Amino acid sequence: MPGRLYLVATPIGNLEDITYRAVRVLGEVDLIACEDTRQTRKLLDRYAISKPTISYHEHNEAQRSAELVERLAAGTSVALVSDAGMPLVSDPGYRLVRAAVEAGVPVEPVPGPSAALAAMAASGLPTDAFHFAGFLPAKSGQRLRALEALKEESATLIFYEAPHRVLEALAAIAEVLGPRPVVAARELTKVHEEFLRGTAAEVRDRLAARGSVKGEFTLVVGKAVAPPPDDKPVGEAVEELVRAGAARMDAIKQVARRRGLSKREVYEQTLSDR
Repeated sequence: MPGRLYLVATPIGNLEDITYRAVRVLGEVDLIACEDTRQTRKLLDRYAISKPTISYHEHNEAQRSAELVERLAAGTSVALVSDAGMPLVSDPGYRLVRAAVEAGVPVEPVPGPSAALAAMAASGLPTDAFHFAGFLPAKSGQRLRALEALKEESATLIFYEAPHRVLEALAAIAEVLGPRPVVAARELTKVHEEFLRGTAAEVRDRLAARGSVKGEFTLVVGKAVAPPPDDKPVGEAVEELVRAGAARMDAIKQVARRRGLSKREVYEQTLSDR
């Protein structure tokens, strides 16, 4: 009989934020695979759990996945944990889960804390639909392109960000997404938990004024607001953008996107409108 792989959510700050089930599972499995064994040991010591641990992180994920699946197939039960929150959510684990599924090993999630959901719930922004995008790219050009791809998303956007990049991320959000409402949730569930609200530019200025920025951030950004219906003839809408400085092909693309038409349809209508 194969063992079982448990995906155990752990606290994102406050060590009291762990479920009874998670404590039980961690105390019953044969082995705990950790993103950082030293970090996990603090949690295990808090709940008097004495089980062997093994490192499982982005630098050894490929090799360790094969090793763990072999042990799982032989009957070992393994709990996978990250440093904080649910494994696989902006953390390693996908390769292991995929390999376990392919090997016929049962995979059982043990849900719990999530920074993304906690931040969104307390943000005051719409929660009916959301798009979690993890960490924005570190490089400026890639970050701007990633935000451009989300510009028309009609859902609340959620990002994780490190303290040394959060000012750059907020500046990019302001540049690409404009003056939407933004909530920067800092140090969730910890002693210095804080929510900063305003536009991306306003939140950035408040953080920049502190001199040094500390703590992990979850950024929650309001959804795109649908523009009012445009009843102008297609050709007129294109010409209006061209007069404002847009290249003709870019103007055609913009009008096509706004009206749910193909570029070819817009181009043909501009010819017929002349």
